[in-house]
Amino acid sequence: MKTRPNTRVLRLFYALPWIISAFTLSGCVSPIALNRAVGSYDEAIVDAASKQLLMNIARAHHRQPIHFTGVSNIAATFDFRFSAGGTPALTGNAGGLLMPVFGGSVAENPTISIVPIEGEEFTKRLLTPFQQSKLTLLLRQRYDIDLLLRLMAQEVRVQGPTQEIIYRNTPPDSIGYETFRRIVLHLSAIQDQNQLYAEPLTLERTWTVPAGSVSAEGFQALQKEFFILYNQQDNTYTLRKQLVGPILITNYDPSTLPANERAQLNERAGDWITHDLAFDIRANHPGGEWPMKGVFRLRSFHSILYFLGHSFGDEPEYHVGPDPRTPAISKNENPISTMELIVSDSAPSQGELFIHSHGKYFVVNTGGPLARWNRDSFQMLYLLFQMTITDLPRVGVPSITIAK
Repeated sequence: MKTRPNTRVLRLFYALPWIISAFTLSGCVSPIALNRAVGSYDEAIVDAASKQLLMNIARAHHRQPIHFTGVSNIAATFDFRFSAGGTPALTGNAGGLLMPVFGGSVAENPTISIVPIEGEEFTKRLLTPFQQSKLTLLLRQRYDIDLLLRLMAQEVRVQGPTQEIIYRNTPPDSIGYETFRRIVLHLSAIQDQNQLYAEPLTLERTWTVPAGSVSAEGFQALQKEFFILYNQQDNTYTLRKQLVGPILITNYDPSTLPANERAQLNERAGDWITHDLAFDIRANHPGGEWPMKGVFRLRSFHSILYFLGHSFGDEPEYHVGPDPRTPAISKNENPISTMELIVSDSAPSQGELFIHSHGKYFVVNTGGPLARWNRDSFQMLYLLFQMTITDLPRVGVPSITIAK
């Protein structure tokens, strides 16, 4: 006698692969949604910060106070729900199959905290000129030195035979501005030949102490800091130590200089502050047709914004050709503007970086032959802003909270 299979068991058997697939799919939804959310928030934060920079350039253009806000915290809660089941197929009473039924939902509830970037500490950082180490950090990322100095330096001080001559990086001062531009173009030509150095001076200091004045414990401590040489003739110790001096831009390898010459450069550099960047271009080296030495005095981030804001207003930049002694510049790259901004009455095309302020559209010109230069300039501005701001407070401060 044959037994007839249980219809419910058959239905469950045929539906089992669908149910397993449903639960597997539900496990995949969570990381996909999370990755998409993280990317979206990251893109939105970068876009907001970029537009704030443009907004403050526009404010500087209109001689208004600049101000920044920042996202201090994002807390996003995701609620993933998934359901699965089965229902008899529409095959009549003799049907033995189940049709899978799926359901699901994803709920996102982000809380974004926005705080004003203000206070005495931030204001000091905003008004304090950049340190030389920050400029050289960017220089080692292979940025053009003429772009860096046009953006970050407010003046160059060239050592003449009898006195120091100051050339300001501001268009209204035509003599100063044109000389400044020619000097940074000259350095750029040397950089194009891969012969520009931006290295700290390595100095060697020596001290002589009587051997009898050093105890056994003291000798062990000195060994950790100094190279020690014992002088038997006069029963003394000579202590030697290498020290890192100020950063110097040169057209030669500064490590090849004799120790006494490096010491002389260090003594001269001792009069400069950390917001100055020294250079020493010598004859008989690449670019040595125009030997010169001096320092660049760096700007603050506040000054950079006002320089850019005025550059397309009442203090426009203009073309300055290289000095006749300057070697060939790669691709003849010598843009008029440090960062070209377009002011328009109409909205730009999609994909361009712009803001709408004071009834106008302010756009970074990212088209044409100078697209790379302008993009690098804005990226540099963004990095300098990140070097200026402090860590944003995350708790216990007034904030704007957006709940969705």
